[in-house]
Amino acid sequence: MEIAPYGSWTSPITLDALVEQSAGFGFPLATSRFTYWSERRPADGGRVVLMRQPNDGGGPGEDVFGASFNARTLAHEYGGLAYTVHTDDTVYFSNFADQRLYRISANTDEPQPITAEPPSERSVRYAAPMLTPDGRYIVTVREQHPAPDDPARVVNDLVVLPTDGSREPTVLADGHDFFGRPALSPDGSRVAWACWDHPNMPWDGTGLWEAELEGDMSLGTLRLVAGGLNESVIQPKYSSDGRLHFVSDRTGWWNLYSADQHGATNLAPMEADLGEPDWAFGLSSYAFLADGRVLASWSEGGLSLLGILVPGTETFIRVDTDFTSFRDLRTAPDGSFVVALAGSSTTPESVVRIAPREDESAEIEVVKRSREKAVDPRCLSLPEPFEFPTEDGLTAYALYYPPKNADFEAPAGELPPLIVRSHGGPTSAASSVLNYGIQFWTSRGFAVVDVNYGGSTGYGRAYRERLRGNWGVVDLDDCVNAALFLSNSGRADKRRLLIHGGSAGGYTTLCALTFRDVFAAGASYFGVADAGALARETHKFEARYLDSMIGPWPQARATYEARSPIFHTDQLRTPMILFQGLEDKVVPPAQAETMAAALAEKGVPYAYVAYEGEQHGFRVAENIRRTSEAELYFYGRVLGFTPADDLQPVTIENESALIRR
Repeated sequence: MEIAPYGSWTSPITLDALVEQSAGFGFPLATSRFTYWSERRPADGGRVVLMRQPNDGGGPGEDVFGASFNARTLAHEYGGLAYTVHTDDTVYFSNFADQRLYRISANTDEPQPITAEPPSERSVRYAAPMLTPDGRYIVTVREQHPAPDDPARVVNDLVVLPTDGSREPTVLADGHDFFGRPALSPDGSRVAWACWDHPNMPWDGTGLWEAELEGDMSLGTLRLVAGGLNESVIQPKYSSDGRLHFVSDRTGWWNLYSADQHGATNLAPMEADLGEPDWAFGLSSYAFLADGRVLASWSEGGLSLLGILVPGTETFIRVDTDFTSFRDLRTAPDGSFVVALAGSSTTPESVVRIAPREDESAEIEVVKRSREKAVDPRCLSLPEPFEFPTEDGLTAYALYYPPKNADFEAPAGELPPLIVRSHGGPTSAASSVLNYGIQFWTSRGFAVVDVNYGGSTGYGRAYRERLRGNWGVVDLDDCVNAALFLSNSGRADKRRLLIHGGSAGGYTTLCALTFRDVFAAGASYFGVADAGALARETHKFEARYLDSMIGPWPQARATYEARSPIFHTDQLRTPMILFQGLEDKVVPPAQAETMAAALAEKGVPYAYVAYEGEQHGFRVAENIRRTSEAELYFYGRVLGFTPADDLQPVTIENESALIRR
């Protein structure tokens, strides 16, 4: 074993390994013949392909359509579920280039549009399509942009259209700011949907509505099933017997309910979150089996669990498997198995088929892994969940990854540099699934801590609401306290603390690098420098998000400015690197550009890397690779170590001002 300083180890997770033979999976779905899923390919410019594999196996799968199509919706900007499949394996999907709905079947060589050309580029968008049982109609969320770059005029509604494209969509439900994925009863006679209005987000308060669906595809009398301004109701679904189910946090935890004319019943009360924030359309944490049992995943203590609920009982029975994370559960038409995405801290996320047995165990078949090339498990750092004290006598949570490489160890007495990861959202959570973006660092001799700061999901509504009115305070305190807790306990070098994060995590990063003298450097990916500008300029979905996180704009202008790094450039002294997509509509490029200009004027060492064509989050393989390369190079220059990799340098402005810590 070679002795070498932390940060300089040779890693089997090369820059190329970050993107080669890799894909991002989403939204598995099964018909009687095939298992389908969406597959984002960095090596193909981030294009999202629909894949399918026969349910009896038969290879890694085949593309549903050719290279000129991309199954991705831009509704809510974050998108989500963009396709559906009829029992005859006719596929309907939203195409990224024009946002129209297309159909492709065994009888067609190329997908055919079934919605009209929009008035302007990508101005009419469709998401979360659902087919009526006879396959004649699609019920879907529609988002219209009558004026480019004017979120105040965006209109969201629920529409129905014939699958043959013979008629324009007609409105089923409107009058609310947002609509979630619709649900259709098995006989097609009823439809249910969640909706909400500004300033709420779907994890704050939604209403669940149900109505009869008439033969002419109009709605009968509407009924409010559940929800309100302070109850988050998500994921409506009908079981095979026609009973409406949903997930609600009315007890302070997202639990599973069934509804009838008398009210709603909590099927399995527990202090755990069976659900996650609806940042994207079509998330699914539970599925029905043919015998009436329910298979579900939930978050408990920051980890994902799988269980089966037997009718008449009130407790999920744990299903023990080699996987430790499950999401996007959906039932096969006959209820004999469930398709899902599953992974663990040592195995990449995979598309799987889960066939529960009568004894509450399950057989799990891997359909396809998101990464086919394995890494030596002796070089994989395993997450260690821990709690740590934070402000006001409270406790926060995180996952700690120690440095790990079978071929290297550090000199005696040396402590590792630590990277604090601040996740996005901020209403989101860190995951324990194998993440090459983390292992890239730990295999080179860095420690990493993935912080579930106050406001994160998976710990109940009260924990989620710690951030109400306190964004830029609680998240900042918790990230700083996680770093100090680990350095004070001898698991990180206090002189070499680093922080990085994207989007909302980028905001926390910029706050930490501006307002605190704790970190030696950091990296912001499309982070928020001016919270007020975000409130004024962002897209409709998040246009009022900050009302609850900071305060209403412009009444709370003083608070926005107090928490925005760009108004406190006199405090800038910590080196940082900024990454930005130039087509980002969520956090526009002006945020990074303004911050870069302030750093230049202040004389602080910094680098700014911008990507043409990238939006909110990087999808192109070359850009993903370059981001990690530039960040590693930057840290090496700041901390004074030489990475083992042959790195393409990044231009560091004011580099002469670097002070080695």
